[in-house]
Amino acid sequence: MLRKIRIVLALIFFIGITLLFLDFTGTLHAWLGWMAKVQFLPAVMALNAGVIIALVLLTLIFGRVYCSVICPLGVMQDIMAWLGKKQKKNRYSYSLAKSWLRYGVLVLFIAAMVAGIGSFVALLAPYSSYGRIASNLFAPVYGWINNLLALLAERADSYAFYETDVWLRSLPTFIIAAVTFVLLFVLAWRNGRTYCNTICPVGTVLGFLSRFSWLRPVIDTDKCVSCRKCERNCKASCIDIAHHKIDYSRCVACMDCIVNCPKDAISYAHPKKAVSEAHSAEAAPKADKAEAVDVSRRGFLTASLMTAAAVTVKAQEKKVDGGLAVIEDKVIPDRQTPIVPPGAVSLRHFAQHCTGCQLCVSVCPNGVLRPATDLMRLMQPEMSYERGYCRPECTKCSEVCPAGAIRPIDVAEKSATHIGHAVWVKHNCIPVRDGQSCGNCARHCPAGAIQMVPLKGYRRHRGGREESNDGKELMVPAINTERCIGCGACENLCPARPFTAIYVEGNEVHRTM
Repeated sequence: MLRKIRIVLALIFFIGITLLFLDFTGTLHAWLGWMAKVQFLPAVMALNAGVIIALVLLTLIFGRVYCSVICPLGVMQDIMAWLGKKQKKNRYSYSLAKSWLRYGVLVLFIAAMVAGIGSFVALLAPYSSYGRIASNLFAPVYGWINNLLALLAERADSYAFYETDVWLRSLPTFIIAAVTFVLLFVLAWRNGRTYCNTICPVGTVLGFLSRFSWLRPVIDTDKCVSCRKCERNCKASCIDIAHHKIDYSRCVACMDCIVNCPKDAISYAHPKKAVSEAHSAEAAPKADKAEAVDVSRRGFLTASLMTAAAVTVKAQEKKVDGGLAVIEDKVIPDRQTPIVPPGAVSLRHFAQHCTGCQLCVSVCPNGVLRPATDLMRLMQPEMSYERGYCRPECTKCSEVCPAGAIRPIDVAEKSATHIGHAVWVKHNCIPVRDGQSCGNCARHCPAGAIQMVPLKGYRRHRGGREESNDGKELMVPAINTERCIGCGACENLCPARPFTAIYVEGNEVHRTM
């Protein structure tokens, strides 16, 4: 019964978090966004004290149930291990804990967080790793299925589905996601929870706390016949049946050992209580034993639901022109300063808090956000305007960020936040290069920061008058950097190819009008 409860809760979290990364409409975040905010590392980065305290208490009471219920990467490994178990049963064995590796990785992880090396943090963080896998591997498949349904719906004169672009946002991030998925699959298929108990920094922290948990699997030595079924089915490799010991720092409370024990020699209880019950077991009738087990199960279910409800409530309180045909793809400008979304405050703040989970990238409806390829900021999102621009009315990324890297802002605040400024490149501009009138950047600037002025020092026709080929006076953009908010509409809609005549440089520190 305990195992079934655990599996049901794990599937709810796993499916919910996966849908957050697959949902390109952004509508599910209003209902399921709290699932991202109760992830351990994002809560730490956001300094979300309520969630951190709740997760610590959850671990001190029930053990590492976070790793087997709430963490999507842990649940995915359980699914992989279950697939491997279909091929070969009773395939695990006890192994000594590699404490030097676990705590060594944790020290390096904390040092990287303090030093602001976001790429290393994003590489090891379990929630971020799953986010990359979901957004780079699962989301394209989901998008192709949606587009197929959209095609079928269109032929049936229905608008139930609409087509969406499926494109590669970053080749390095895609490769990292694919390699991570393959490695995790091999490890989980062969050895179960190897990654969680050797590399994962969150697993190491919670493993230290779980050694002091109130409830845990306990072996009754009087009933145990040393058949080793519990040991051979423990995907955490933490049961040493020869000495009747369990390494609780690695146990993820999956309850597999309880289900597979043929003698009911393992129970999920407080150790001292389990020992006292074992001494009085001979005098107790069988009916009383069944009732005690049933009460224990009801208590676990009640406490689990109460804890989940408390975390949920706490999380919910915190969020209560027609276009021209594409002739040639644009080349990404060589920006001196990266652009980060409104609400990120500054490059430093963003780098220190972002876990590189790709949730904001997945939900961005305009194709503006994509993972960075710079080594120090690898996999952390940055803005680029080849496929769209940051619309002033959109605040999706600030609504979904669970780590506090992008703080929540409203439309008015976003429209007044300067994340960058436009720069004009004269020799790329169509009036200068081709002698044709344009003005596309000025027409589409939502901030009114661009005005068209006569081109100075350019003589094409008689009498020194600057004219276009159609006889009109040549006009070029003049940028008011005090009004420019860096939304990228000018860069995105500039018809110059392959290099745009106007692009956006980021501001290291955002300012507000």
